[in-house]
Amino acid sequence: MKKYFGLFFIFSLMFAVFSTQAFTEEAKPAPDFTLPDLNNKPFTLSSYKGKQSVIMLFWTTWCPFCREELKVINRMSEELKNEKVEVLAINIGEPLAKVSKFIEPYNLTFPVLLDQAGSVARSYGVFGVPTYVIVNDKGSIRLQENYFPKDDYKKIIRN
Repeated sequence: MKKYFGLFFIFSLMFAVFSTQAFTEEAKPAPDFTLPDLNNKPFTLSSYKGKQSVIMLFWTTWCPFCREELKVINRMSEELKNEKVEVLAINIGEPLAKVSKFIEPYNLTFPVLLDQAGSVARSYGVFGVPTYVIVNDKGSIRLQENYFPKDDYKKIIRN
């Protein structure tokens, strides 16, 4: 029994260290980009620097988890705006017509951007979807995860 407790303790400690590592590491600058929205209006990440934090949600239409995350972040959009946080939903590798049709029923209150070549996703090292990247108002990446940290996002954007 003591042997299992020791293993449990070690795994719990490792989990605690690695789960908080995402936003306690030294900040690194967010790669800048310009992407079009669904109306071909360009959005440039660096235009938010010094003004407000940005939460980017990298997603695709074929991902069932992405559908849920779009709903989660949309429900929180008013709260995020009050916190001076911009949300950018970045679709990876899909055509405008498919993305436009897909998002119609969601009534999203934030910009949907198209990364059709996937170059922005690659520059952020996005390996799977959904992926959230939180960039603070200084232009530094504070978190990159596959879930939205509802309880911790305020602390993360202020670091």
